[in-house]
Amino acid sequence: MKDNILNHNFNSGQFKGFSTGLIVLIFVAIIILSKAVLIVNAGERVVIFNSFTGVEEKTLGEGMHLLVPGIQNPIRYSVRTETYTMASDEGRNQRRADEALVCLTSDGQKISIDMSVRYNLIPAKVWQLHQKVGQYYEEKIIKPEVRSVVRNTIAEFPVLEVYSEKRNEIQQKIQNSLKETLKKYDINLSEVLIRNITFSREFAKAIEEKQVAFQEAERMKYVLQKENQEAQRKEIEAQGKALAIREVGSALKANPLLIQYEYVQKVTPGIKAIITDQASIMNFPADLLK
Repeated sequence: MKDNILNHNFNSGQFKGFSTGLIVLIFVAIIILSKAVLIVNAGERVVIFNSFTGVEEKTLGEGMHLLVPGIQNPIRYSVRTETYTMASDEGRNQRRADEALVCLTSDGQKISIDMSVRYNLIPAKVWQLHQKVGQYYEEKIIKPEVRSVVRNTIAEFPVLEVYSEKRNEIQQKIQNSLKETLKKYDINLSEVLIRNITFSREFAKAIEEKQVAFQEAERMKYVLQKENQEAQRKEIEAQGKALAIREVGSALKANPLLIQYEYVQKVTPGIKAIITDQASIMNFPADLLK
């Protein structure tokens, strides 16, 4: 009886030990399996660092992948379009932002530029970026290269060209140069946007005064043009009057009685003859009455 009880206790303890071991084994298997299965989400790419061989020369795309736990270690990267912004305090509404970029023009004027750079990692070459630069590529590559290219480009133009007609040309030149630079690091540049350019107070005041002077000059130009047109009008009017006078003179010379006729018409319109005194009657020629 006692032996049966001991056997029963032994069997129960053995079963409990086996159950506990099985649970631990299943738990470890789940952990290993979870590390062995990798899910790459939309807009992501994964680089694999192999503990024996280093960075593997491939990039894992979206979907499920199997890894060797403890040997193959995944590093995730976003390949979506990112925006790096440099802006003044009132314009810093982007997720990532630095202070506005201060530059010098070719004639030594200091300007401040608010701008955004839109870029994305080239999906198939993410492993190369990881090998050359690493995960902190924005601090190591994007930020310094943008600042360098922008400053070098602005230094080629005088402040008046930056202020007015060359702004689009400057933006395009920055974009072309920066695109080639980032391409070396397997980064694709989508767009450069110059959002605002702030000039020094002295330059802004000078431009304002120039604008006022220009507007005043345009107003005086309009006034002078109007006065010139008025003078031309009066000259034409005077010429017309002079011509009329000459024509009247010619008519009087040809018909001396015309002035008498005009006088009579003023007195009594439509009359063809008039008695000037008791002895004479003034008859007007038929051609004068036409």
